[in-house]
Amino acid sequence: MLTDDELLRYSRQILVPGFDIAGQEKLQRARVLVLGLGGLGSPAALYLGGAGVGQLLLADGDVVEVDNLPRQLCHRQSDCGRNKAESAAEAIAGRNPGVRIEVIPRHLQATDLDQLLPGLDLVLDCSDNYPVRYALNRASRRHRVPVVSAAAVRTEAQIALLDPNREGPCYRCLYPDAGSDTALSCAESGVLGPVVGVAGSLQALEAIKYLSGCADPLGDTLLVMDLASLAFQRLRIRRRDNCPDCGSRA
Repeated sequence: MLTDDELLRYSRQILVPGFDIAGQEKLQRARVLVLGLGGLGSPAALYLGGAGVGQLLLADGDVVEVDNLPRQLCHRQSDCGRNKAESAAEAIAGRNPGVRIEVIPRHLQATDLDQLLPGLDLVLDCSDNYPVRYALNRASRRHRVPVVSAAAVRTEAQIALLDPNREGPCYRCLYPDAGSDTALSCAESGVLGPVVGVAGSLQALEAIKYLSGCADPLGDTLLVMDLASLAFQRLRIRRRDNCPDCGSRA
């Protein structure tokens, strides 16, 4: 049951049709991993903490650098040199001390994911390399934990909710070749800060929709955005029978 202070804190979202007190209570029971606290993970984690998700696990092995600050809004100038997960945890706790936060100040390996995913309700994939995304995809399928995945570079972004419980497609269906050499990176190609802000905020929105049940999440759809022209497309993702992670070869 929500306290009077919680009813006041979350009053605006409780008023949203379909959300109500029941949706808030579902959020408070949720346990969510945010993998990566950079440009995507910063807004996503801040919004999830602000919305009252009960427990957040924050994982990142990188430290804050000065060129992160224009777009990674969890972190301040004084956080430079500090682990990103620790910096983000302090930012979230400063806004909502009622959220339980577990800091994992390292890069996660496949064995870590197999230990962490059981008992989670959702993972937000805010990482920036294919090997981590593929390892998370395999762990997600094994442990039946949905993943909200996003990516952004230059002025372009995309987001998808991949739910193994619906027997839908997985990340490897979307990107079948495990070739990190082909991935565009922000360090090499550049990115505008608000682009990752939009993508990370949409990750948080999809997570809140999924956890609370207040609206239908994306489902088997990839939302592709060109934020320079404000062009949005929704592309249907189909499951690949020959997918090495979820198809007949898995």
